[in-house]
Amino acid sequence: MTRDPQLPGFRSGSRLLAALALAAGGCAGVHDTDMARLFPAIGIPEKIDQIPILSAKLVRAYPHDPHAFTQGLEYYGGYLYESTGIAGQSTLRKVALATGQVIQKITLPRQYFGEGLTIFHGKIYQLTWLSKNGFIYDLHSFRQIGEFPYETEGWGFTHDDKSLIMSDGTNKIRYIDPVSFAVTRTLEVYAGGEGVANLNELEYVKGEIFANIWHSTRIARVDARSGQVLAWIDLTSIVAKEQHGEEAVLNGIAYDKAGDRFFVTGKNWSKLFEIKVEGRAR
Repeated sequence: MTRDPQLPGFRSGSRLLAALALAAGGCAGVHDTDMARLFPAIGIPEKIDQIPILSAKLVRAYPHDPHAFTQGLEYYGGYLYESTGIAGQSTLRKVALATGQVIQKITLPRQYFGEGLTIFHGKIYQLTWLSKNGFIYDLHSFRQIGEFPYETEGWGFTHDDKSLIMSDGTNKIRYIDPVSFAVTRTLEVYAGGEGVANLNELEYVKGEIFANIWHSTRIARVDARSGQVLAWIDLTSIVAKEQHGEEAVLNGIAYDKAGDRFFVTGKNWSKLFEIKVEGRAR
């Protein structure tokens, strides 16, 4: 079973049903509407009045491959690095920002569903979804130079100065030692007193973790010390420009530290957007 765009609610479904579907050879005969009822997309708590909602101003739009099922995004050295999903179609790619041209690309083996990506100390680290196995690549050649295990599903990936930082679709974010790959810390994310599930693509910025919430038009700004959501960034107007199907959701945050610029995109979007976040978190 893969998190196929034909199954809109699958990622919030149970592992038991996933295993049964695997044993049965897939989910043939299950309609999108049935899956949506079985697995509602739950992420943002209902009681969020006390948390600021910030707007995002569109600065510029750039071309983006509409066939890229974006799972991970990072800006590094003037280029975008992107991980895309779908088993049999998953890739790692280097992309020119201005043109959207794919400069360099490799395709993952068919059994892997590409997920989050981050660049740390000259190496690219890429997650896969259900395989509990990640890959390490040379930054310049894209040659695979290692692998690493983890015990959960793989969703989003980023890093701070010392650790790799990973989400798994729950409200938990795990800090991982980049040498031993042991979990050194688990951060639970809350909005007020309610857990925030479906944490997806991540970006670490100035002591905060920016997190896409799967099937949401908002990004959570999370305090990396406490796990509390400091603010929501509302991208409804930007998502409306590009979301053309239930799985063409917002997913992909990249930060240009030197230029202090944010970029966002989504799965199968034809554009990547530079945005400026307006307003202040508490």
